[in-house]
Amino acid sequence: MKRGFLLVAAGILLAQVGSAQTIKTGVLVIGNGNSAVGAAIQSSVSGVKTVILMKEAGFESPPFSNGQVSGLAADLLKRKQASPSSNINDVLKIWTDSLKNLTVIKNTPFTKLKRSGSGWSVQLSNGKSIKAQVLIHADRSGSVDAALQLQKVQQQWETLNYETNTYRTSIAAGTGSNGTGTTILSLYQLFLPDQENLIVLNTESQSITAGQAAGATAAYAVFFKAKTSKSNLKTIQGELINYKLSVMPFTDVSSLDSNWKSIQFIGLSGFLKADLSSADRGESVKSIKSTENNGQATAIFGPDKLVSAAEIAPTVKEYYYKAQIWFDDYKQSDMTIGATLGLICFVGNKSLENTRNEVIKKWGTVYHFKTAFDEKRSISRREFSVLVNEYLKPFNVNIDNRGRVLR
Repeated sequence: MKRGFLLVAAGILLAQVGSAQTIKTGVLVIGNGNSAVGAAIQSSVSGVKTVILMKEAGFESPPFSNGQVSGLAADLLKRKQASPSSNINDVLKIWTDSLKNLTVIKNTPFTKLKRSGSGWSVQLSNGKSIKAQVLIHADRSGSVDAALQLQKVQQQWETLNYETNTYRTSIAAGTGSNGTGTTILSLYQLFLPDQENLIVLNTESQSITAGQAAGATAAYAVFFKAKTSKSNLKTIQGELINYKLSVMPFTDVSSLDSNWKSIQFIGLSGFLKADLSSADRGESVKSIKSTENNGQATAIFGPDKLVSAAEIAPTVKEYYYKAQIWFDDYKQSDMTIGATLGLICFVGNKSLENTRNEVIKKWGTVYHFKTAFDEKRSISRREFSVLVNEYLKPFNVNIDNRGRVLR
């Protein structure tokens, strides 16, 4: 009996030692560049246990443009400005050390990386191992590509245009080197065919912004116990917008703007489209080869410009059947505040009187509009975005992976 008890006790001890050598996590990020940093931070703040595994001793220093930045990049820039004498790596270390869901492993290459069920198993050079549900590949060394026999991912960012509906699937907006932004990153560019629970970033184009988008996507899969192929686009977009990441590259509307969120949602729907033109030549954006780092074009939303019926009618009718009837009866060329309320109430089956009274109460206090409420006045794109977003909620209408509205 005594010998049997000792054998059982030894077995329990060995099991405990083995367990201590294995780190279990929801998301594993491999890499030390800007993409890896953004992915690891966002995954952890989205409420999922995350490990970032780095060969090197520290993070790379991210470049900042003088133009618009949003999301984690804006947060990091603010932290650096608050501590101007600190090295950017020190700022990142303080930030990442403060995140309870994030474990940073430095100076540790892996010796083996393979599938383990629906997740991943990684053997480290120090003898420990990591088991993860979702892997984010942001490694520039080629080690992950070699281990998984992957081809290097080519350009993932694409120029914003309205010839297709891909812009509706955007989960990040690119910022050019001259401070302008015209590129988007579609959710579906992060996945490889037949590779579940693997998110791949273009390691030749390092980006905190792309990393943040990847981190939210991975966190969704873990949090909802779903395969990455079952990612819910709207939930991920909503999460990123809640963390102040621009998913539409409107260079003239800052994330500090009180109406920024409504404008982002309306921009995704396509109800109001940006003016796409070259920063210095006025050329069509279609002729410009733009990436996140060298884009030379601008996407101007123009929040104070007026809204015409002709520009909104096709897309509003695409989203809502009843809008066809309303636009058939509406004969004016411009949209007034009163007409917009009428459209909202007709399509959304709402009381016009009650809606008007609510809007009047919220006009300056909640919506922070600077102009007076006047139903007869032509409505601005800012005002239209806020009212339509609040009362029609086009963001909640489902679309497919090509951005087409699903009825």
